[in-house]
Amino acid sequence: MLWCLILFNFITFQGDLTPSPDKTLWYDIIYKEKTIGSLKATKTHKDAKTTYHTSSTIAFRLIKEFAVNYNYSVDFEAKLLKKAVVNIHINDKSHAKTLTQWHENEYLITKNGKSEVPIKTTIDYTTILLYFLEPTHINNCYSEQDGSFNTIVSLGNHVYKKINANGKENVYYYKNGVLEKAVIDGGLIAFEMLLRK
Repeated sequence: MLWCLILFNFITFQGDLTPSPDKTLWYDIIYKEKTIGSLKATKTHKDAKTTYHTSSTIAFRLIKEFAVNYNYSVDFEAKLLKKAVVNIHINDKSHAKTLTQWHENEYLITKNGKSEVPIKTTIDYTTILLYFLEPTHINNCYSEQDGSFNTIVSLGNHVYKKINANGKENVYYYKNGVLEKAVIDGGLIAFEMLLRK
């Protein structure tokens, strides 16, 4: 009888083992005035650890059909990056996989199975934070996807430009500290992201 009770409690309360998000943001992805996908961004805080997660799916036609899935999972402790995992699939095939992990006194970076040059300085702002934290007084941010640093330029009036290592530019618009709109150079296409009300 006791084992049945323990099993019942485990089954009933196992959903509570994963903390629910403190904050969830939804964005519509717009291309040529049509919605081609969505992005969900979550922030979950437990003890000293904060986990940010984004997942998005974009489907469009450009000569042929494309379905692009982005998944980011990024952990911070004491406001410093501890681990970032990025997986990108195009038409159900792996396109990019990047792991950044703090180990002893440096970040070890693996891109598509190959080790990159470690980063020896601590990182306190990454691209995933652009959804949740307006980059006031921030000049650069770490790209979890590329394993490199992007430049951030304030354009005034809560608008910021992010320039990646290849010179591609994205523009971010904020209201009350939260990202409301972004204009993204996605490589294959340029698109807008709009916060759902």
